[in-house]
Amino acid sequence: MTTDLDQLRTDLLAAVDAAPGLDALDAVRVHALGKQGAITALLKTLGGMSPDERQVEGPRIQGLREAVSDAIAARKQALEQSALDARLSSETIDLTLPVDLTPPGSVHPVSQVMDELAEIFADLGFAVATGPEIEDDWHNFTALNIPETHPARAMHDTFYLAGQHERPMVLRTHTSPVQIRTMMAQKPPIRIIAPGRVYRSDSDATHTPMFHQIEGLVIDKGITLAHLKWTLETFLKAFFERDDIVLRLRPSYFPFTEPSAEVDVGYTLRGGKRVIGGSGDDTDGGWMEVLGSGMVHPKVIAACGLDPEEWQGFAFGTGVDRLAMLKYGMDDLRAFFDGDLRWLRHYGFGALDVPTLSGGVGA
Repeated sequence: MTTDLDQLRTDLLAAVDAAPGLDALDAVRVHALGKQGAITALLKTLGGMSPDERQVEGPRIQGLREAVSDAIAARKQALEQSALDARLSSETIDLTLPVDLTPPGSVHPVSQVMDELAEIFADLGFAVATGPEIEDDWHNFTALNIPETHPARAMHDTFYLAGQHERPMVLRTHTSPVQIRTMMAQKPPIRIIAPGRVYRSDSDATHTPMFHQIEGLVIDKGITLAHLKWTLETFLKAFFERDDIVLRLRPSYFPFTEPSAEVDVGYTLRGGKRVIGGSGDDTDGGWMEVLGSGMVHPKVIAACGLDPEEWQGFAFGTGVDRLAMLKYGMDDLRAFFDGDLRWLRHYGFGALDVPTLSGGVGA
């Protein structure tokens, strides 16, 4: 029995070492450890042995089984590494090849529109401000005059972070906390835009749980609603690159502005699609909401440590994804985040399509 076990060990280990590939190695495994395998057959003989024989032969057969199992595992790892090395060697990219043989990448429409907006507002004297995407509820809600009972704080609208925190933490629902942080850190006059990602619990053809927003804030002395309207009109004319942009301001309500106004822009129907431009009162047109805006509420100014009797301001906000859809003709917001190369190649922009006011922001 001893000689047979030693010879079987030698034969099986030699077969494992000689296996040229994973299929051959698996055949050795089945031959040794399968249901009808040689080692399995030996293990079945233990039941017919006397206690003394089992005490001697049992550890030797188990030792053989472990040695063969370990050898198979080591050989399998070596074969897999060898196959990976061969694959990596065959799939290398020759960086000396002409660049035109490589499919070109493209700039996502959201990134392009972000650059367009920054270019337009920079020309109007606005700086770009940023802030954290994980906010405490004071910056995201309380400082913006949003009461505890406001629906915007509800769990079905807002992503709250689990765990114990000094204050409730949320994924910011708008970029307005950037305005609060700017007013607390910077002395007026203030002229900023705050672009970035925001999060709300919503998903359909025109809403996604994560989307992009841009907000603007002006804080100065003597600011009126007329300044707001002129700024928005100038911005929309530059963005859509049309002089026939007509705005309509409708009274609305936002906790952080007073008075508040929804901003509609006129459009015309061409080939069944809405084209921004023209008066919304035309027979072949209408009005479309594109912005929310208003004069900064005195309570918001006071919450940031400023005197609302001395400083006034206006604020506005809109979805970057929505602006991109209106300008470049996309119909479904969900496609923005699908990562479909065909969509990106169709709607994407070249790396050198840099927005400029002289050459056209949408050139």
